[in-house]
Amino acid sequence: MTTDLKEQKQTADTASITFNGKSVSLPVVRGTEAETAIDIEKLRSSTGLITIDPGYGNTGSCKSAITFIDGEKGILRYRGYPIEELAAKSTFLEVAWLLIHGELPTKDELGGFTKDVTIHTMLHQDFGRFFDALPKDAHPMPVCAAAVGALATYYQKPESDQQAHDTIIRLIAKMPTIAAYSYKHSIGQPFIYPQNRLGYTENFLNMMFSVPCDTYEVDPVLARTVDLLLILHADHEQNCSTSTVRMVGSSMANLYASIAAGISALWGPLHGGANQQVIEMLERIAAEEGSADRFLAKAKDKNDTARLMGFGHRVYKSYDPRAAILKKACNQVIERVGVSSRLLEIAMNLEEIALKDDYFVSRKLYPNVDFYSGVIYQALGIPVNMFTVMFTLGRLPGWIAQWLEMRRDKDFRISRPRQIYVGSPKRPYVPLAARG
Repeated sequence: MTTDLKEQKQTADTASITFNGKSVSLPVVRGTEAETAIDIEKLRSSTGLITIDPGYGNTGSCKSAITFIDGEKGILRYRGYPIEELAAKSTFLEVAWLLIHGELPTKDELGGFTKDVTIHTMLHQDFGRFFDALPKDAHPMPVCAAAVGALATYYQKPESDQQAHDTIIRLIAKMPTIAAYSYKHSIGQPFIYPQNRLGYTENFLNMMFSVPCDTYEVDPVLARTVDLLLILHADHEQNCSTSTVRMVGSSMANLYASIAAGISALWGPLHGGANQQVIEMLERIAAEEGSADRFLAKAKDKNDTARLMGFGHRVYKSYDPRAAILKKACNQVIERVGVSSRLLEIAMNLEEIALKDDYFVSRKLYPNVDFYSGVIYQALGIPVNMFTVMFTLGRLPGWIAQWLEMRRDKDFRISRPRQIYVGSPKRPYVPLAARG
């Protein structure tokens, strides 16, 4: 028996693999942006082989028409539209429609969508008891995940096309209310009901920062900045949380359950919690010596535990286009709120030095979206434990779009990865008395 695995030979349309004398020609799939993949669906049945790819870094789990990323060139597009144009000209609800429906809405479509979202922001009154049952010091992310899962107990009809539409409206409408309530619960303040007269982000900020005995005036510039942050986070291809939503949804779990699972995946510090780590890093630098130079020297030292957070990305090998947009917005917000941000000053020093340092440049460690988003959130008065919740608000329409696309795929089937077993071979059971 031979064990040689011959090198793949790719032709214009197929790639051939030969193993133990068995060969298979696998089709080559090309995307609209010249992305190329080998379809290995028949690999195991033809050769007995599977592939192994820890972290799925080289494995395409689906064909998708939602988001395109070129990490080498720093390109991000939603449904073909450059993120730079959407950030400058669009709104979050318009981007949500685009992701979910595939095209930009007409004026009437956007008006109807906005109205539907606006009138469904209120939570059932019984949700007050739901929040009361949770510890006051509970992190807002598991609270949000539990609340979204609980929505399924209020809306239990089978998922027809109309019901799916209603679920999408409810999720987009109620997520800011759930997020704000999770924060109010954690600080012991009464809930502020949503106001239909306010826009999407204005409503969220009002529910976050209003108190019954005072009037909170929502600054339109700050509301627009939050809207911008949500746009930049709206989708990002097959990341950890999006893949989780797809995998859970592939079992025919409803959209509420799938989104709740995505929120839990996003909670992880290696995914949605990265901008919190940036703020913690900047605060540590400010508290210790306040020197970006000294910190970067420690970050380069293999024997030091210091790590440069907010630089580098699993996909982007150049400047994250979202970070470039947020860098401009960051200065505007700091100026608007009239605060002197020592953290922003340190952040800019870190970026300036790191982008000129061969150590970081050679490793393609450029600022990512988390680097500036945390500074902006802090300037807006949003507490650190709410940073990942803000990420959730933005990512929601992307998760929904991905879930819908998966369900409508003609090749849809339940996700079931394979594995390579490395445990003990077959062995006899040893009676307890003989084990000593």
